[in-house]
Amino acid sequence: MIYAKKSLGQNFLTDRNILEKIVNVTAIKNKIIFEVGPGTGNLTSFILKNKPKKVFVIEKDNDLAEKLNINFGNQLIVINDDILNINENLLFDDKVTVFGNLPYNISTEILSKWIINLKDNFWFDHLILMFQKEVAERIISTFNKSTYGRLSILANWKLNVKKICDIKPKSFSPRPKIDSSLLFFTPKKNFFKLKNPKNLEKVTRIFFSQRRKMLKKPFNQLFNGDKKIIDKLKIDLNLRPQNLDFDTYYKLTDEYEKLRS
Repeated sequence: MIYAKKSLGQNFLTDRNILEKIVNVTAIKNKIIFEVGPGTGNLTSFILKNKPKKVFVIEKDNDLAEKLNINFGNQLIVINDDILNINENLLFDDKVTVFGNLPYNISTEILSKWIINLKDNFWFDHLILMFQKEVAERIISTFNKSTYGRLSILANWKLNVKKICDIKPKSFSPRPKIDSSLLFFTPKKNFFKLKNPKNLEKVTRIFFSQRRKMLKKPFNQLFNGDKKIIDKLKIDLNLRPQNLDFDTYYKLTDEYEKLRS
């Protein structure tokens, strides 16, 4: 008997209707699939029914990884490792479609890592990922909303994001205490070019470290009150961080990179 481990944030999806909905989000047939956190293999079974070309799964839990190998044999390639240790750019030769019921405790870390490490030639064509509903709301949020912040800006930089559905706790075993949401990500053909994605992380971290305060202090910290940048980007320093749209943050990061070059 396999029991969910709280330390790994495990909640196994068992609702057949939801599992079917997930595999129908995008075409699977003859595609290379990468599943993150397959757990007991409930979603894996549905993926395999749709006749993919090849399936990779990554499972940190040693017991579950062993059980997946036993249950599915040569139908898939099991990677027994932590997703945060993997360099996906080196793992795959062709683009993959990613499915993941991500552990709640590291879901934002996984997404941020993928975006920060993205090359211009994306290693995936689609991401179909499940998050805690509250986190999903932050990812899909737009400016002028209380949910808007660093995660919104980072996620929407190189990716189009669409919410598929919300999922109730009763669809899982054990039942989490909160609702979940399924999100669908696709790469953007055109996105704002930055030299180093970590600069976007830094700029947004400084601006949102005091999200209720006006923009003046973080702007001065990064740009020493440079009026040329204020005029160029038409920024009102009396606004708050959530009042600036995506593009303004990408342009601010570009200006920050110019100062440092």
